[in-house]
Amino acid sequence: MGLFKKNKDSISNLFKIMFTTDIHGSDVIFKKFLNAGKMYKVDALIIGGDIAGKALIPVVEIGEGKYEIDGKVYGPEGMKQMVDNIRKEGNYYVIVDKKGLEDLKNDKRKVDEAFRTAMSEVVRGWVRVAEEKLKDYNIPLYVNLGNDDPTYLFEILDESKIMRRCEGLVVELGGHEMISFGYVNPTPWNTPRELPEDEIYRRLRDEALKLKDPYKAIFNVHAPPLNTNLDLAPLLDDNLKPVVRGGELVMVHVGSSSVRKVIEEFQPLIGLHGHIHESRAFDKLGRTLVLNPGSEHSEGILHAAYVVLESDKVKAHQFIIG
Repeated sequence: MGLFKKNKDSISNLFKIMFTTDIHGSDVIFKKFLNAGKMYKVDALIIGGDIAGKALIPVVEIGEGKYEIDGKVYGPEGMKQMVDNIRKEGNYYVIVDKKGLEDLKNDKRKVDEAFRTAMSEVVRGWVRVAEEKLKDYNIPLYVNLGNDDPTYLFEILDESKIMRRCEGLVVELGGHEMISFGYVNPTPWNTPRELPEDEIYRRLRDEALKLKDPYKAIFNVHAPPLNTNLDLAPLLDDNLKPVVRGGELVMVHVGSSSVRKVIEEFQPLIGLHGHIHESRAFDKLGRTLVLNPGSEHSEGILHAAYVVLESDKVKAHQFIIG
């Protein structure tokens, strides 16, 4: 990725970033994020991973303009409202007849195909939205995949000139280099992109070694570093239910020890993280500012971080919620 021209109103030695993560298929959050970038007149937009939604809802066409969703029958107007609600929550839908519904119930490959089609169509739709909203602005949009994202979404990103994949690349951002890494340490959910800690350390360190000047670098790494303010999540029991004691959730640190180790070794300027939705926070590891804006994707609420870099320091940062 080459250098690009800065916005005309940018101060020459400042570089402004808007960062979000874990939007999980939400059209609403994606559009809010683009609008926030324009409003703050940033130099770059960055999505840190987990762009895919988590559920696929079958919509059964039963004839005479009627549809059935979860056992309830809707006419055209009710159907439109239900579909809008499904998409607002970041979920996907597929329209099938009764035979198609049985096929989905009995053939996992059919479900996987429907998920792939739905995810791909949504991301291609985002490309069109980004092209329209950013056409008069000089703001690049860099997109990483997270642990919940199937790797075939990279193929969709590669089709776009406006939404640029960044994992595996060193991206030049106004005098700063950015590396990106979307894999996380093992979770109870067995998500698509998990790795053991030793493999995370090896791969992430290899990415960091590509940098000319780590001291001014941006680490766009989906997993947060272990034992920081960024990685607190509810403790789960054997049934994957949150543990409550004394009327309060029990929270534990679940981040990556390898991500922390690489950050401590290379001491980049800033670490942009996500993955743990409940843990909106910032922290310091040595000189490195690390932050996680958190996520409320199912509510359609944007969580983002506005960051201003100045040469070899973070001049300002704030969380944006809206």
